[in-house]
Amino acid sequence: MDRSEVMRAVKDRDTTPELRVRKILRAIAPGYRLHRRDLPGAPDIAYIGRKQAIFVHGCFWHGHDCKRGARMPKTNADYWTQKIARNRARDEAHRVAYADLGWRVLTIWECETRDTATLAAELEKFLAVAS
Repeated sequence: MDRSEVMRAVKDRDTTPELRVRKILRAIAPGYRLHRRDLPGAPDIAYIGRKQAIFVHGCFWHGHDCKRGARMPKTNADYWTQKIARNRARDEAHRVAYADLGWRVLTIWECETRDTATLAAELEKFLAVAS
């Protein structure tokens, strides 16, 4: 399998981490909307009435400071460094846009979805705060 086939296989929605988050949310706060293109960055999960958005980020793709996010490919390292820097800048621009709109944003990292009890507590805390 060549590089372009690998990149085409990378999903941008309905990923395993996103499905884990949605499974918890169905139990504690149903009524969310998915991938709303009319909002900045098309958040993975949006509560329109509450003005709350949740992004589920892959650690590698968004440059998280965990073990997986810190791992950089050995080939074409300059490209990947720039690509991840652009992703981080875009993510920050989206956070600013939501703040300007009066929305609250929660970013869930891929590595955080493995501990479901902690994740559920974090989601409940985020959703409990009225905007």
